[in-house]
Amino acid sequence: MAEQAYAPRLKSDYHARIRAVMKEQFGYTNEMQVPKLEKIVLNMGIGEAVADSKKVNSAIKDLTLIAGQKPVPTKARTSIAQFKLRENMVIGAKVTLRKERMYEFLDRLITVALPRVKDFRGLKPTSFDGRGNFAMGLKEHLVFPEINYDQIDQIWGMDIIVCTTAKTDDEARALLKEFQFPFVTN
Repeated sequence: MAEQAYAPRLKSDYHARIRAVMKEQFGYTNEMQVPKLEKIVLNMGIGEAVADSKKVNSAIKDLTLIAGQKPVPTKARTSIAQFKLRENMVIGAKVTLRKERMYEFLDRLITVALPRVKDFRGLKPTSFDGRGNFAMGLKEHLVFPEINYDQIDQIWGMDIIVCTTAKTDDEARALLKEFQFPFVTN
């Protein structure tokens, strides 16, 4: 028989506590109705890649360190002459995290990265898309502990999209609050 695999802290918390809280709060009758995290997508746009293609490799290397898996380069769909942009030119990178890596990243984001953001006052509770997905942006990728400040050549911003199985924004907001997301309270 195989040994018990390591479970991330937030995944264990979800199964032990958060599901019961959500079930009680929204009156779910079935365990499968309880919303859960589906995936986290990290996206890094590299506008300077038009002038210098080496910056793409630098950004992809940094995103690999942050996510713990290799990102996929995103390419331009069309050519735009004013921006010196050609079709199929690499202009960014994205990575989709699921299962254990997703929970590990979320733990680092909430406990380490967000508290390190300068002048951080909390996340906007209105940044939901109407279908239970939450999007946020970071101006600097330096807030992640994996990035060595002395070894970077440029500071990149990134988008973080947290996708849930919640049907409404209220359910998703309650789920993310249970995961200790630091939402602003007005």
